[in-house]
Amino acid sequence: MDIICLEDKAFFALIEVVVNRVDHKLHHQEKWISDVQAMQLLNIKSKTTLQKLRDEGKIRFSQPQKKIILYDYFSIDAYLEKNAYETF
Repeated sequence: MDIICLEDKAFFALIEVVVNRVDHKLHHQEKWISDVQAMQLLNIKSKTTLQKLRDEGKIRFSQPQKKIILYDYFSIDAYLEKNAYETF
């Protein structure tokens, strides 16, 4: 077993770097997500329901190619927040 000794300043600097990386990984979200990811976020199993939300303008999407549709993560989050009910 190897023992590594660090000065307290170096130790706390290392901890800060690790915490920043973990925080970035946890809070970093891609703006555009696939239909599978969108369906998981919305907890739906039907592509028809996803298309209905898209057609009604409830969630934003982008269609860079004919058969590729990407969904705006933040609009899905906003849709869920808008339809959330506060507890008593």
